[in-house]
Amino acid sequence: MKALILSGGKGTRLRPLTYTGAKQLVPVANKPILWYGIEAIAAAGITEIGIIISPETGEEVKAKTGNGDRFGVQITYILQEQPKGLAHAVKIAQPFLGDSPFVMYLGDNLIQGDLRLFLEYFQKQDLDALTLLCPVANPSAFGVAEIDGEGRVLQLLEKPPVPPSNLALVGIYFFNHAIHSAISAIQPSARGELEITDAIQFLINQPKKVAARQLEGWWLDTGKKDDLLEANRIILDTCLDSTVLGEVDSSSQVIGRVEIGSRSQVINCTIRGPVIIGSDCHLENCFIGPYSSIANQVTLIDADLEHSVFLEGAKVVGIHQRIVDSLIGQRAQLKVAPQRPKAMRFLIGDDSQIELV
Repeated sequence: MKALILSGGKGTRLRPLTYTGAKQLVPVANKPILWYGIEAIAAAGITEIGIIISPETGEEVKAKTGNGDRFGVQITYILQEQPKGLAHAVKIAQPFLGDSPFVMYLGDNLIQGDLRLFLEYFQKQDLDALTLLCPVANPSAFGVAEIDGEGRVLQLLEKPPVPPSNLALVGIYFFNHAIHSAISAIQPSARGELEITDAIQFLINQPKKVAARQLEGWWLDTGKKDDLLEANRIILDTCLDSTVLGEVDSSSQVIGRVEIGSRSQVINCTIRGPVIIGSDCHLENCFIGPYSSIANQVTLIDADLEHSVFLEGAKVVGIHQRIVDSLIGQRAQLKVAPQRPKAMRFLIGDDSQIELV
């Protein structure tokens, strides 16, 4: 069994942040989104992983993620020159995949659940394809599956105006070698891409054994700012432990579940968890409210924030008005003069400098 993780694309929904970096490397609770998928796959006992990368961000993904040693897996990087669809990614990965069954995992997805349960079902039922589904409130915004009472997939519809169900395709699929002939048989869609839904529909029509299983936990697509903030909130709520490795002075208060990395300094601050703070940070005269993630080497002085994500090297000075629901890019600098509104919202890309006067 092998795995294929898709970590290409242009990340247009997270711009300007993704003008300079891969969306799959944006951190949730100070860990790149991509790594959650790698860890889930490794926990399922799959050790051979191919990662689809793009020319724009591929080198960054390789440099950050490495050869897989830290996860106990072996990673092979596969370049997709143009974003020509999910099925196209499988097509160019065929030399790596061979005839092996595999799980395909979209690199900007986060799920709650054990992949081993789905892998065992796929293998025991001797399926040609298995799709994972999750009920959503707005199914017309997703790919949607129509299934029968026994879990067999009848058809897949991409963003239908009248959805046959509320079950959205999660972005995690299990396939055997039959998917390769299906991809060879389909044509590009109206948007010029080889769609994995068309390939699965081809298998259904043959007919091959295509089934679906429903996630029992949450599923998060982190492609937009608010989705990423929600993912950060859920991960901090469910996975964070209290660990203080840095230095917290006697005038500071640390309340609830808070993680503070090594060599970080906290001076005259109130931190109310759940909050994660990376290594080599400097926080002084700050209030850090719940559901905030602060990456390594961040400087916060005279700042007030909650429910926000600050990427590595960001610097915020002199903000007494509360920053909420914000995503601040790497090395971005933000300075605010007095007499500003009570709350501000930001999506600030890497290396930005903003001064409000």
